[in-house]
Amino acid sequence: MVKVTFTLDDETVERLRRLATRLRRPQSQVVRESIREYEVRSDKLSEDERRRMLDVLDRITKAPPTRPQAEVDAELREIRAARRRWARREPR
Repeated sequence: MVKVTFTLDDETVERLRRLATRLRRPQSQVVRESIREYEVRSDKLSEDERRRMLDVLDRITKAPPTRPQAEVDAELREIRAARRRWARREPR
């Protein structure tokens, strides 16, 4: 383990002490577990991030197409054919 020094405001220190007392665990363990849980939660989108991404998606879907549908369909056919050719290759 590595020993580190942090500066925390009084309210945070009081919360840490109350939590450690209530859980009957050392304060350092409470901090480690809290950081671990925060990391798991932070992997999810916040409400603001989710809204922003949905707004972008709405703008994209409302924008007029930049290419004719026939051109898009032809490109998709080419991609699918290439994938099928690749999938049929013999393992080395």
